Amino acid sequence: MGKITVETCEIEGLKVITPTVFGDARGYFMETYNYNDFKEAGIDQIFVQDNQSASTKNVLRGLHFQIHFPQDKLVRVVSGEVFDVAVDLRPGSATYGKWHGVVLSAQNRKQFFIPKNFAHGFLVLSDYAEFAYKCTDFYHPNDEGGIIWNDPDIGIAWPIPEGAQLIMSEKDPKWGGLAEYTEKYRK
Repeated sequence: MGKITVETCEIEGLKVITPTVFGDARGYFMETYNYNDFKEAGIDQIFVQDNQSASTKNVLRGLHFQIHFPQDKLVRVVSGEVFDVAVDLRPGSATYGKWHGVVLSAQNRKQFFIPKNFAHGFLVLSDYAEFAYKCTDFYHPNDEGGIIWNDPDIGIAWPIPEGAQLIMSEKDPKWGGLAEYTEKYRK
């Protein structure tokens, strides 16, 4: 291995990956993904779709998941900085409803591996950010699910600057909370 450093999180399955950066006077080079290195680190997934989004400061996206076609995700920031969050929705998990957040930036080059059955979202901290992610299943537009970003039952400590006006899609502020999700999907 040696090309990546993997930190485990307090929620089983979540991992923060830092690639080795090779730099010189010309700039730098790094592998953002190498199947063999990730497999050796316990992330033995086949990714089938790559996505990238651009957002401005105070954009909050999430918390999203696919209901019947859950995806493992490997996320990173190409430009700027975000606070990235995963919420455990795995049935029977000892950490069900718990969250973990990590700052991802172009400077720290960290990546966040989020297994299936987690809700995912992020808040843009910089003036502008480009966010890239790999997924193990294709996007199914009729399979979208979500949980409201500020559900007190989850209690995410979003680093929202005082007085900031969040920018969200029309649907994100309308999602229900963890209790509604549990009642609807985890009976």
